[in-house]
Amino acid sequence: MKKNIDATSIKWLKYVPNSLTLCNSLCGFASIIVALSYNNDQVLPGVQNYVFIVCSWLILGAMIFDCLDGFAARMLKATSMHGLQMDSLADMVTFGVAPATLLTALTYSLKTLEFRHTALVWVLAAIYLGGAALRLATYNVHAMLEKKSDDKFHGLPSPGAAAAICTTVLFYNKLGISHTDYWWVIPVYGAVLGFLMVSPVRYLHIGKWLVSAVKSKRKMAIVLVFLILAILSPVYTGFIFINVYILLGLLIAFWNLLTGKNKEA
Repeated sequence: MKKNIDATSIKWLKYVPNSLTLCNSLCGFASIIVALSYNNDQVLPGVQNYVFIVCSWLILGAMIFDCLDGFAARMLKATSMHGLQMDSLADMVTFGVAPATLLTALTYSLKTLEFRHTALVWVLAAIYLGGAALRLATYNVHAMLEKKSDDKFHGLPSPGAAAAICTTVLFYNKLGISHTDYWWVIPVYGAVLGFLMVSPVRYLHIGKWLVSAVKSKRKMAIVLVFLILAILSPVYTGFIFINVYILLGLLIAFWNLLTGKNKEA
């Protein structure tokens, strides 16, 4: 009887990673719904100012589930091709469609804009969305072909791109700048991020770096300093961290180009 109970418990544990992935996609879906509700007459005027902030936090919160589902799958030995496909589909919703909707909604919130400005934002949002789709498709192909991955991503990972958009929105709000003043910054930045996702620029795999940090006192010190700063000022820390991460990847790629270190690759 005890063996049957243990077997049933193990069977149910296999569903934990997929449940976490579903939470990831639900956060993305909630962000989309909130962004689309900005011009809803039922939304109170005072609440409207917080709509884009809520959208940003929902997408950032989804990253917790995105990290946990992979960790749970490895711990419970529940990795599968089904989980891989489901993870990418959830990432497409949360880190692809939701940020694209957010930067588009920022434009629609300004009713005084001309159509040519709105159409330009559509194009910029499409570039971001296309970059995210191509990035995730490339990741799936590499995973299905069982190619060994190193400690770096080839192209900016989609969660990093989404984090860049969300932390920028939160950063401007923290400075007291209204979205009516920075609405054009997010779409332009989103298009740049879309190109970076399909670029050959290599970015550090934060997950693998954190795993290796356990064996390094220097890395552990960096992690502790980051956690303290994140607790004291999460918005500023997140904005600086993700943008330094993106900029460093570009600078290293440019340096390798100048020195010829990337010729072998």
